[in-house]
Amino acid sequence: MALFHGKPGLERVLPVSAELTPAGHLAIGGCDVVDLAATFGTPLYIFDELTLRGRARAYREELGRRYGDGLVVYAAKAFLNRPLARLFAEEGLGLDVVSGGEVAIAHAAGFPMDRVYFHGNNKTPEEIELALQVGVGRFVVDNLYEVGLLDRLAAGRRQPVLLRLTPGIDPHTHQYITTGVIDTKFGLPIPTGQAEEAVEAVLKAPNLELVGFHVHIGSQIFDLEAFRRAVEACLDFVGEAARRHGFELREFSPGGGLGIPYLAEDPAPAVADYVGVICEAVGAKLAEWGLPRPRLVVEPGRSIVGPAGVAVYRVGAVKSIPGVRTYVAVDGGMADNIRPALYGARYEAVVANRAGEPPAGPVTVVGKYCESGDILIRDINL
Repeated sequence: MALFHGKPGLERVLPVSAELTPAGHLAIGGCDVVDLAATFGTPLYIFDELTLRGRARAYREELGRRYGDGLVVYAAKAFLNRPLARLFAEEGLGLDVVSGGEVAIAHAAGFPMDRVYFHGNNKTPEEIELALQVGVGRFVVDNLYEVGLLDRLAAGRRQPVLLRLTPGIDPHTHQYITTGVIDTKFGLPIPTGQAEEAVEAVLKAPNLELVGFHVHIGSQIFDLEAFRRAVEACLDFVGEAARRHGFELREFSPGGGLGIPYLAEDPAPAVADYVGVICEAVGAKLAEWGLPRPRLVVEPGRSIVGPAGVAVYRVGAVKSIPGVRTYVAVDGGMADNIRPALYGARYEAVVANRAGEPPAGPVTVVGKYCESGDILIRDINL
């Protein structure tokens, strides 16, 4: 196993095909990263097909083995372009989109639109009309306003919908990527009665068909028990609502949000463990309420594409302040990666043309934008 800069654990962060060339360069998918940067320029995003397909298959195979009737839906917000959409279509995945742009990419790529789920807390009329026109399979309704809007725009058809529930579960991740608590812009809160109101509204809507429910409690989650609690809270609500209203639960989506390592020392929860917790919790609650087994829809994004991706920059100015810090400036920054500035995300780095050498010392990697907060990595040994 290659040691990049002599640091154990970096191989857990890089794509599975990452290796050292005889010249000591970083290579991904058999391609020298230095050559890729010279050919395509920088900043450059590189995605490893072997990792992408492997992660997608891990989810699909585990869900099939543990549950049976399931669908893995890739969350396009993590990253999407047409080649990626085609790859996931080949792997039998669905697609979770949150904008008209993502709908358009999926359609242009020839993605099976019946496997597309349209999420979002403020879908515009134009986006909804586009999605209806190209035959998006499912709308995930986020609020009561959307129920009326979608019902009006879907006139003359029966559009299948899922309701996004907010169960009041804190997954203990960063507050900016926590979405399952009551005080959030996303979803229909169960404790306030708004979820029940939405069920009644959809059942009365002449152009909508309630096929299921969705929950997503956040991103970059390592506490698997948080997923269990969310499933239990939502299926308790669904069980009670089904008894009151007599609808059939045909689909249930516990969302996604499984965390991945960004640093060599970060935990790396297994896809099998995540799927196992979800399936166990779903099975127990279905039995408790006497509900038929719905299709189980999981929606991973970051945990599929994140381990496959590498951002490549070219070093420019180096500013050393004696006794203070050395700044290494690259040709990208917060415009192409807002995460460090927005919520303190941390990363590893490799010097692609010296990946086999030991680090020279601590530096702070910064971007080129006119903000002092444009810092990609603070105090890393490179």
